[in-house]
Amino acid sequence: MPERKFRELFEDMTANKLKLPPMFKVYLLNDDYTTMDFVVTVLETIFHKTAAEATQIMLHVHKQGSGLCGVYTRDIAETKVARVRELAETNDFPLMCMMEEE
Repeated sequence: MPERKFRELFEDMTANKLKLPPMFKVYLLNDDYTTMDFVVTVLETIFHKTAAEATQIMLHVHKQGSGLCGVYTRDIAETKVARVRELAETNDFPLMCMMEEE
């Protein structure tokens, strides 16, 4: 009998387990005007990439049309997208950034 109660309690506990929040991928999109140096700077400052990682992602964006910058919770992804757009606008670049649910 005690084993049965334990099993029922365990099943109740695992059924009520908290879910992880949905994650969102953040991408940079290629354009014909934003300089490669600016894209690397964005990746280093906003996404905290090393110079090597930033260069690799920038080249992927340049060659493939878009590149994954990171995967974050909704609030963090939205903040990063907004910061990229603000920084691009401040520096007169049309760099676009988007997010999509994973």
